Amino acid sequence: MTVMPIGRIPAFWAERNPDAPALSHEGETITREAFERRTNRLARAYEALGVREGDLVTIGLPNGIEFFEACFATWKLGATPQPISARLPRIEREMIVEVGNPRLVVGVPQGTHGDTICLPIGFTPDPALSDEPLPERISQYWKAPTSGGSTGRPKIIVSNDPGLFDPMEKALQMEIGRTQLVPGPLYHNGPFSFSMRGFCSGNHIIIMTRFDAEETLGLLANHKVDWVNLVPTMMHRIWNLPAETRNKYDLSSLRIVLHLAAPCPAWLKEEWINWLGPARIHELYGGTEAQGFTWITGEEWLQHKGSVGRIGAGSQVRIVDEAGNILPTGEIGEVFFMPDRGPGSTYHYIGATPKQIDGGWESIGDVGWLDEDGYLYLADRHTDMILSGGANIYPAEIEAAIEAFPGIRSSCVIGIPDEDMGNLVHAIIDVPEPIDTEALASHLAERLVRYKIPRTFEYVSEPLRDDAGKVRRSQLRKERIGTEAS
Repeated sequence: MTVMPIGRIPAFWAERNPDAPALSHEGETITREAFERRTNRLARAYEALGVREGDLVTIGLPNGIEFFEACFATWKLGATPQPISARLPRIEREMIVEVGNPRLVVGVPQGTHGDTICLPIGFTPDPALSDEPLPERISQYWKAPTSGGSTGRPKIIVSNDPGLFDPMEKALQMEIGRTQLVPGPLYHNGPFSFSMRGFCSGNHIIIMTRFDAEETLGLLANHKVDWVNLVPTMMHRIWNLPAETRNKYDLSSLRIVLHLAAPCPAWLKEEWINWLGPARIHELYGGTEAQGFTWITGEEWLQHKGSVGRIGAGSQVRIVDEAGNILPTGEIGEVFFMPDRGPGSTYHYIGATPKQIDGGWESIGDVGWLDEDGYLYLADRHTDMILSGGANIYPAEIEAAIEAFPGIRSSCVIGIPDEDMGNLVHAIIDVPEPIDTEALASHLAERLVRYKIPRTFEYVSEPLRDDAGKVRRSQLRKERIGTEAS
């Protein structure tokens, strides 16, 4: 094994082949040697601004080479990158900065967050700073992605794993020194974790600014991509391309398609298996907190259709009823995970408290069952969280923004099933008197990132909550979709 600090890994690969491509984005490519030197200089700029070992650095940059540079500069100082969307509304970003108290915020002008030091997009460090290697430092926590949280307040999910990796380890079905495509937003945990792990394995990382179905196929073919992570919405949009468009691209180099982040309709998964072959199609199920995960290959899925796989090494799974009793094979209940290292060993929250039962078992809000072979099947969402286009959307966060608008008495946000996105966000709003809907739209745009803003609005004049403040979410959803709701 060659385990080393993640900040040392760019030099490891640059020493072996300095001119090999490290990252490409929209026609720009940076070599391994150039990336190593640029991040050394950038790390010294961050250090001069006060970033120290153990600090959080909030990174709100769009997809691109600059995002990777900011993360590796942070790791070189033994600090922890805390990615957020570059398009977050000011109010939401302010709440995250308040919760995380980062040493530095990258991606916004100085003065944006009071006394917290900020650097704008496109920041260039002083060329007089050295680009030679820095002393090796180990980040105590290697990443700290953000979640809106079921309370409507942001929380930061800090990985308890240190910033140490073996660049020669073939993790997550990745090979060494291949090419990987990143079509998803880098501030999301999946694209962030997989692309950084691929980079550490010496992969040439091809970054898309944003997903486009045909552009994705073109990049897969032109760069002879070996490994890609998709969400079902992306898979659906690719599948909706005309067959002649979809099939004109040579995908023979593509070895692994890993999908996750939302349930994949069985028909769509089967079409992809028929198209690319079962050996290429893999699925991972788990949460950012990494209490446990399952994995299933295409071959396994054909034998266990609808399953999300068997529990991976290092964790355990159980199915529990509402009374906390462990259920036998075949019976539906809530899915709970426990890491072998014990409760709380994989992560900790900033801004929230984990919900645990019976010695530390944790749920990520799904209902399902296990078959006799240990394969897990999901029945439905158990929590109120809405999965839309692979993104987790929490109704409480949106409801809090809606109810801050004058004249609104209460609201209920639900997911309406959609073939393309999985779910669309729908808001039911209780207004005693008519309101200015254009003003409401502007109000929400100032407080919510675009994908969280409801696609549709419904105005009612009866209370949506009972005297205890409880909303009839399941019933309201059931009435609108005409089927059993989660």
